[in-house]
Amino acid sequence: MGLSKWVNTIFRSGKTAAAATEAIKTNNAASSSGVKNKVKTLSSQQQNGFASEASFETRAFKLHNLEEGPSTKVTVTKEDALKYYGQMYMIRRMETAAGNLYKEKIIRGFCHLYSGQEACAVGMRAAMRPEDSCITAYRCHGWTYLMGVAPQAVLSELTGRSSGCARGKGGSMHMYGRNFYGGNGIVGAQVPLGVGIGFAAKYNGTKGACIALYGDGAANQGQLFEVYNMAKLWNTPCIFVCENNGYGMGTSVERASANTNYYTRGDFVPGIWVDGMDVLAVREATRFALEHTSSGKGPILMETATYRYSGHSMSDPGTSYRSRDEIAEVRQTRDPITSLREKILTTELATVEELKEIEGKIRAEVDTATKVAKADKEISVEELTADIYANPQNLTAVRNTLPHAELAHKRLGQAVNM
Repeated sequence: MGLSKWVNTIFRSGKTAAAATEAIKTNNAASSSGVKNKVKTLSSQQQNGFASEASFETRAFKLHNLEEGPSTKVTVTKEDALKYYGQMYMIRRMETAAGNLYKEKIIRGFCHLYSGQEACAVGMRAAMRPEDSCITAYRCHGWTYLMGVAPQAVLSELTGRSSGCARGKGGSMHMYGRNFYGGNGIVGAQVPLGVGIGFAAKYNGTKGACIALYGDGAANQGQLFEVYNMAKLWNTPCIFVCENNGYGMGTSVERASANTNYYTRGDFVPGIWVDGMDVLAVREATRFALEHTSSGKGPILMETATYRYSGHSMSDPGTSYRSRDEIAEVRQTRDPITSLREKILTTELATVEELKEIEGKIRAEVDTATKVAKADKEISVEELTADIYANPQNLTAVRNTLPHAELAHKRLGQAVNM
């Protein structure tokens, strides 16, 4: 039983807070033991006294409408292990910096952090090919970085500065890059767009697929079920990914969904459940999904079981609907960065000193990027209406807040994905 479900069951049964706390401790111990038993080192290849690659056993994948799934035996080279570790650590540091900038009121508006979910994005990105694309919801800072945007351009976009990836006009929820279609602010609306991107790949014969991500809070949107159906009818190369972090805003999955097995909800669309806190398991599941959909079998659905440490957004403390003990338990037993670090050290893929060197370089880079994001200038008022349309044709003016006071439209740059 998941911890949030365990806690909800306890309180619905009328037990006291003390009894609930004791039950949580018992469950934590069992959960910790279970995680350690399920992640096993199978072997490591030694070279000059150091391991060049290692194999691990992941938690079992759950399957829907599939006769076979990915192998639970995963192998990683030293180079890739350190790459994944660095990427996850970078995302964590970026989000920490973003949280601090928000508290300083330098980032304004909405700001949704990805801390705790890093293995989902890094694992999927590791399996993607150059022809594949991605579209996600508003928890997009980490994905923007993984899709090629420098940390400084991400943080400058968050602060609304001219060196941001969208010139400071998009902010937290609207970031883009090559083969990356955002950052979208309307709950669930990016999923139909993802099917369109996948359909375009099939129509144009690029052999690519689109990964369309959404959260468990968006999983009950009607538009998702509409495009499950359309994608299956057309055998669209699209991977639907439900990043199940346990809560849609402040509502637990148990209170929001009659069926919490999100990987089964595509009806005729096959599905896979994967441990979203294990970057290697996510990578293998994504490789399997890409092979499935790119071979002409149509869409596939992936549920990554993950967790967010922060609230839904920076305006949500995240502790009114869950306990601090619950958050601490996940940090201690399932943290994706700590887990990979332990794998690397246990199999001697790298030393503590090598990991500390990576961490130090990333901290320095994020610190520098934060300073730039604070000091950079905003764009001019005249540029606010530039590059609204990728193909403006005869458009010369943009509607203003007042009639007969149109603003001039300018073309300053080329659309990224045109």
